[in-house]
Amino acid sequence: METIEVKDNEFLRQFESLVEEELITLEYSKQERKIFLSKIQISDEKRENGTLEKFLTAVFDHIEEASRIRVVPTSKEVVKFFRANKSKYSDLLPIGMNI
Repeated sequence: METIEVKDNEFLRQFESLVEEELITLEYSKQERKIFLSKIQISDEKRENGTLEKFLTAVFDHIEEASRIRVVPTSKEVVKFFRANKSKYSDLLPIGMNI
């Protein structure tokens, strides 16, 4: 599986990755010790060929390594990914939150 490099663009408040000349982004907002993952920008082609899953894996891994912040998925794609990978990332959810 090809690894995707993710950059945290704090100025634009989004995670970014350049994959085959396409910029994929996931917007976020931070409040207290939570990060709300909201809007994803990705082409349908990349969405369908597995790039979305690889990108979200890289984002979650980045969050897990970089900080002790809790993740609140707010877009349907992020919720779907989280449910599929719950065992790996369940400790990133705020206490008492179920998805």
